[in-house]
Amino acid sequence: MANTKHAISLTADEARQLDRHRCAADSDAALAAELATIVGPENVRADFETRLQYGRDCLPFAKYLYRSGDLPGTLPALVVRPADTAEAASIVTLLRNGKRHLIPVGTCSGVLGGAIPLSQEVMVDTSRMDAILHIDTENQLVTVQAGMNGGDFEAALNAAGWTAGHYPQSINISTVGGWAACRGGGQASSRYGKIEDIVTGLTVVLPDARVLRVAPEARRAVGPSIKDVFVGSEGTLGIITELTMRIWPLPEVTEDVVVAYPDVAAAARAARRIMQAELRPGIVRIHDAEETLARTPDIPFYRDLPVMTFLSFSGKRRLAEAEKALALEIAEEEGGKVGPSAPLEQWRATRYVSASASWTEKGYFMDTVEVTLPWSRLVEAYERMAAAVRTVSAEAHFGAHWSHVYPDGACQYMTFRLPPMADAEALPLHAAIWDQLQTIALDCGGSISHHHGVGVFRGKWMAREHGVGLEIIQAVKDALDPDNLFNPGKLGLRRIEGAVVING
Repeated sequence: MANTKHAISLTADEARQLDRHRCAADSDAALAAELATIVGPENVRADFETRLQYGRDCLPFAKYLYRSGDLPGTLPALVVRPADTAEAASIVTLLRNGKRHLIPVGTCSGVLGGAIPLSQEVMVDTSRMDAILHIDTENQLVTVQAGMNGGDFEAALNAAGWTAGHYPQSINISTVGGWAACRGGGQASSRYGKIEDIVTGLTVVLPDARVLRVAPEARRAVGPSIKDVFVGSEGTLGIITELTMRIWPLPEVTEDVVVAYPDVAAAARAARRIMQAELRPGIVRIHDAEETLARTPDIPFYRDLPVMTFLSFSGKRRLAEAEKALALEIAEEEGGKVGPSAPLEQWRATRYVSASASWTEKGYFMDTVEVTLPWSRLVEAYERMAAAVRTVSAEAHFGAHWSHVYPDGACQYMTFRLPPMADAEALPLHAAIWDQLQTIALDCGGSISHHHGVGVFRGKWMAREHGVGLEIIQAVKDALDPDNLFNPGKLGLRRIEGAVVING
């Protein structure tokens, strides 16, 4: 089912009127009946309430519109739920023959609008494909269906003594296939890698209904990586139905510590040196002064050293203890001091809980933007971005943390928040802040996204991000999906005529 974690203020009558106005269509009863012969009538939904649920994902801009009685795009025509690869292929055949557009979805937990219908597409919900198919203990691999809930997946692996090493904040409301489709990153990516490093094989239903199977061979060298054509494709090139992923034994021990620094520059230098010293922290999480204060209001230690970093090492005891000791030597050299551990313990207890819903429901305009930056310009970018947000609106809240670090750079994850005001006033400010953050990231040699993906909301910056590379992605799309039936208009790719434009 679609994610229903956030309140919907849009009434059924309002939504019906908007949908009819934007993209009135003939009855889809005949299509629903045909789809029912493939998946069973209980797995085809055409009722208005279900279509309204699937009318958006967790894109904050969409939440603002729903809150004010508007739609970000259209409603889907239908929702269909295949049980396996064969049923998904049959659905694609039927829709392709009728030239019907479709969007593969999991739990609609994405925050960039990648699952928002723009022209009454059919939603192909993968959530019935929800099982682990095989755990290969000798090669440390697991094969899983794409629609399995992330939290259920990790819990099942843990019960067998394993971990996938992928812990996004959305783990309990996202699917394994969604992780791959959006090229996601978990909170331990500094140790285990992002999803593109963890996925070794895929099964994909292509737009012509053929089934592609990329076998999980170890480090092949047979031309460009076909797997990576689909990891990050966000449903534009096919429906991912199965994945094979690396797994690791559960760690023998976890060594946590909190270190505080005088400023972001010192914390960033320490993090860079830790990663370039070939240590393998599971977590390196730097909080700027704004975020540190919010997490430590009653701990005086963090007033003099206002930039807090969480460090965590895990694995074999002797190795984890040695890595922690070496990291603390580097931290001390950069002016860091070990602080009270309560903030890290609190973070672990709430690490999968999002705070955005409560703010949005109170009328605020809250959003998050994550970018990647090279170490050489990270502090410069952060300072420019903080100043830019406050220039756009003196009332805006801005804070940042760096939660994924690598030898060559880091993900900077920013939260900004505007106070309650009329949409007509707030939405231009929201757009201006997004434009500043994405532009400065590119100006400073970074990327516009680390793990949230592109969806529809980041499409306007894709040409600058990729240059001629976007033409290559479009050429692949045209070759595999010449009728532009799979999730059209996302990833900055070609739209279909008459479709709703979001942030265009």
